[in-house]
Amino acid sequence: MNNKVAFIRAMWHSSIVGKALEGFTAEYRDLGFDPAAIDVFEVPGAFEIPLHAKRLAQSGRYSAIVASALVVDGGIYRHDFVASAVIDGLMRVQLDSDVPVFSVVLTPHHFHEHSEHVNYYTEHFVTKGAEAARALATTLNSLRALPVD
Repeated sequence: MNNKVAFIRAMWHSSIVGKALEGFTAEYRDLGFDPAAIDVFEVPGAFEIPLHAKRLAQSGRYSAIVASALVVDGGIYRHDFVASAVIDGLMRVQLDSDVPVFSVVLTPHHFHEHSEHVNYYTEHFVTKGAEAARALATTLNSLRALPVD
C-alpha cells in the first residue's frame, strides 16, 4: 500500500501557510503513518498549485496530494478568481487522475496583517492541516474498500 503524500504549499504568507504542514504532519504521525512519506513542494503562490498537483498525480508516486495556501482579499477582487481557479483546478486534478487531492487553501473574507488576524490564521492553519490528514486517511481507506471494475 503506497502511503506517499505530496504536500504542496504556497510561499505567500509562508509563516502562516507553513503551519498547515505542521498540523498535517503531526496528525499523520498520530494516525500511524510515517511522516517521512510526505514530500513537500513549494510554489510561489496559490495559482501555481494545480499544475504542480497535476504533474505529481501523473507521476504515479503519490497516493494523495495536499495543497495549502492563503488567498487574501487585496481589495481588487482578484482573490475570488484565484481561489476559484485553484479549487476548480484541484478538483479537476483528482477527477482526471484518480488521485485524491485535499485542500487547505483558505480564502478569508477579510484578512489584515495585524496580530489578531495573523495569530488567528496561524492557529487555524494548524487545525486545518490536521483535518486534512484525517480526511486523507479516511478517504484512502474508503477508496480502497470500493469495488474496482
